[in-house]
Amino acid sequence: MRPDPGRPDYDALRTSDVTVARLRAHHPSLIDFSTGRILRLLAALDHPERRLAPVIHVAGTNGKGSTCAYLRAIAEAAGLKVHALTSPHLVRFAERIRIAGTLITDEQFGELADEVEAANAGQPISFHEITAALAFFAFSRTPADLCVIEVGLGGRYDATNVFDAPAVSVITPVALDHLEILGPELHKIAWEKAGIIKRGRPVIAARQTDEALAPIEREAESLAAPLTLMGRDFDAYEAHGRLCVQLGDRLLDLAPPSLYGAHQFANAGLAAAAIMALGDRRIDETAIACGVSRAVWPGRFQPLAKGPLAAKAKARGADLWLDGAHNPHAGAALADAATRLSARDGRPVVLIVGMLGRKDASAFFPHFATLGPRVFTTGFDSPNATPAEDLSAAATKAGLQAEAVAGVEAALAKALETPGQTPHVIICGSLHFVGDVLAMTPDIWPT
Repeated sequence: MRPDPGRPDYDALRTSDVTVARLRAHHPSLIDFSTGRILRLLAALDHPERRLAPVIHVAGTNGKGSTCAYLRAIAEAAGLKVHALTSPHLVRFAERIRIAGTLITDEQFGELADEVEAANAGQPISFHEITAALAFFAFSRTPADLCVIEVGLGGRYDATNVFDAPAVSVITPVALDHLEILGPELHKIAWEKAGIIKRGRPVIAARQTDEALAPIEREAESLAAPLTLMGRDFDAYEAHGRLCVQLGDRLLDLAPPSLYGAHQFANAGLAAAAIMALGDRRIDETAIACGVSRAVWPGRFQPLAKGPLAAKAKARGADLWLDGAHNPHAGAALADAATRLSARDGRPVVLIVGMLGRKDASAFFPHFATLGPRVFTTGFDSPNATPAEDLSAAATKAGLQAEAVAGVEAALAKALETPGQTPHVIICGSLHFVGDVLAMTPDIWPT
């Protein structure tokens, strides 16, 4: 058993998260590479995970949250009630747990925490495990038609990997991330993600590199789990601004995804294929089209139109965006989205970047070399935040004009001084950093 060096920064707390603070104080972040503790606690709670609506279980490195958002939006467009467990949160812990479509309240969370802690009876348990058990316990008490469950970290030994027969397992693109825990080799990370595959249950996977695909295919074959792979068995792509999803001899011609970026066509197509594998006749093409075009997932190339930072940008004629891109694969997607944004009107792009120390900034910034944005780097409220000077050095090494600045407000002021046309300003990096920006404006907190 060893400390999880990443988990604390994914649990940024606000003053309203009183119960979460208590749980975190009692239950540190521990990893023992097994699901034994969570299974023991679920047994003490009379196995709520066995009393849930059909589960779609989602693992992967990038795109998990967006894919879950599309899945939930599609199902709700069909009139279904959906429980959802996602992570991490941006502003408040309640964002992680939706009960039949509604965020859990502080009162509900407090009452459930008392019951789950009593059932745990003082046994060793991590914060992530006890909150996953709490979510499943909450879900078991409220009727729903579907559960969308996002893996927290890895897959094989994650606290969510407790379902013997999920309706569908989904694996988004697998890339290098959390190397200190899951890696360092890509095939090892993919093996961890493939741990959510269950015997005989359908698996829908995004495009993968050959190195990542091999362990996924081996796991599926060993468990006789039918694997449907994007790019081989189905496909999703942009055509004339619309989303086309080719499923065998069936073609879905859909409105573009609500979330910005070329990578979102793949995420939305993956969700469409997964929801169809569910086989629920209530979910038709109309619901898929509606859900894809209406999904909301804050902090992922999100336009920021309210709040003090947005007001300052608007006063200078600039637009402001937030994106939680914090690893090389996500950096490539963000660079593509930023390039497309700039190409619309020829205006320059400026990045404001804050990252955690364990992220590979040296592999993040080179994706922006062709676009050549100005970069302002800053720290944020985390003991593990990368020093702004280190980020600036990494950006400079990648050939970008970079400057370290103390704080996001000062960085924005510098960004708005960009000579020439007013810029597109993108605040990006770790989700904790993005959450701190959203926290400045309560009326745009995720709901």
